[in-house]
Formats: sequence, structure tokens, C-alpha cells
Amino acid sequence: MNIMLFHSTYGLRPAVHEAADRLRAAGHTVWTPDLFEGRTFDTVEEGMAFQDELGKDELLKRAVLAAAPYSERGLVYAGFSLGAATAQTLALGDEKARGLLLLHGTSDIAENASVDELPVQLHVAEPDPFESDDWLSAWYLQMGRAGADVEVYRYAGAGHLFTDPSLDDYDAEAAESAWRTALGFLETL
Repeated sequence: MNIMLFHSTYGLRPAVHEAADRLRAAGHTVWTPDLFEGRTFDTVEEGMAFQDELGKDELLKRAVLAAAPYSERGLVYAGFSLGAATAQTLALGDEKARGLLLLHGTSDIAENASVDELPVQLHVAEPDPFESDDWLSAWYLQMGRAGADVEVYRYAGAGHLFTDPSLDDYDAEAAESAWRTALGFLETL
């Protein structure tokens, strides 16, 4: 499978490269575009401030330009938190998208979004400070109305970015469970 893996608001840090290596070891081709052009951050607040400075349109433009050379191959879009939101936006706009793997995040869904049974898998903490239960319920229904085939996995007591071993959010058990499930999902695409 061809996977476009987007980083979180922390930037393209070692955890993203480790995730890409894990996916490659399972036989996938993976690209990890650097939407922050080399900038990384130690806190969510610093990363979000940079995002705000950059602007949503510029961030989306960079993501589209990163994916465009490969989209004809039928990409699985994937990402962490902010990167998941970015992946979702691209996948819903790419008729050749093969799947969507969301780790720790979702995004608004355009009213006119429409896909043909796009396989989607979401892994998110429970509770998650950035993904409230009400938001996730509404998101799930909207994705279904858009035509996506959605699976949601919740991880009780895990931190927001629980798959990143360098962060306080890290939860080894939840991370391994998420990766095991995600790799199984990718095998079905």
C-alpha cells in the first residue's frame, strides 16, 4: 500500500519516522512530508502558534503539493493529530484514495463531501482533550453520511498522542494495540 503519513503539530519528529519504518517493515511504501519545513516543537502550544502563523490554507497547500505526485497510485492517507486532520481533508477530496488512517485526530467535514465507501479507521484516546465525545459522535455520523466506512477505536486512560514514545502522553499498551489494529486494517485495503 502507498501511504502518505502526516506529522502532528510537533512537526516531523523521530516518532513519525519510527511509525513510517514500522509501516515499511509491514511491506508498505510510506512518504512523510515535512509540512513545517524542518521546524519541530517541544509543546503543543508552540506548534499551534506556528500553525496559526502559517495559516490553514498554506498548510493544506503544502499537504496537497506533497501528495500530488503520488495520488494517481491510490494513496492511503494517514496522520497524527493535526496530520490526521490534514489526511482526512485530502482523502475526502481524492477520488483515488484507498483508505484513511487517523491517529489521534479528526477534522471538520465539508457539507458536500462524498466518498464511495472509503475505509476509515480512527484511533483516539478516551477521553481526549482535543476530540470530545460529542464531537466524535457528530463526526462519525457525518463521515457515514459522506459515504465512508468508519471504524473507531478508543483507548481509555491514554494521553492524546499516545503512540509517541517521546511524549508524556505515551501509553505503550495502547500504542501497540493501535498499531496492531492499524496494520490489520491496512492489510485489508
